[in-house]
Amino acid sequence: MEYEFRRNSLDGTVFAEFSMEHVILGRFFAEQLGTNKEQCLNILLKIEQIRASKKVDWSWQSNDLSIAIDNEQVRVYTNAIDFDEEFELEDSMNMYDAESEAFCGLEDFESALKSWIEFISRA
Repeated sequence: MEYEFRRNSLDGTVFAEFSMEHVILGRFFAEQLGTNKEQCLNILLKIEQIRASKKVDWSWQSNDLSIAIDNEQVRVYTNAIDFDEEFELEDSMNMYDAESEAFCGLEDFESALKSWIEFISRA
């Protein structure tokens, strides 16, 4: 999973760009986490609890996006199209699918989240 974090030098807005199959992760990082280091650390804490088997899974829902974490993977998705897992989009809709939902391994997500925390901590 490839990603790049940037900051607008004029207004300080933060951006996250992820590889095509993980596009929605960039939106989640920039729009839902933004510069809220406390929320990022809370997600890391939930990951630690899941690894320690104190929690089976964890999810969080905002107005637009949601995240679901279990001991193997992370799912980020738009709330508007939380469709049945059996429903498949046509091949021509794959990019839309990537903008609406993405799965990644727990370790990859944790690594990206730690990088994001480091990024937003820099002034």
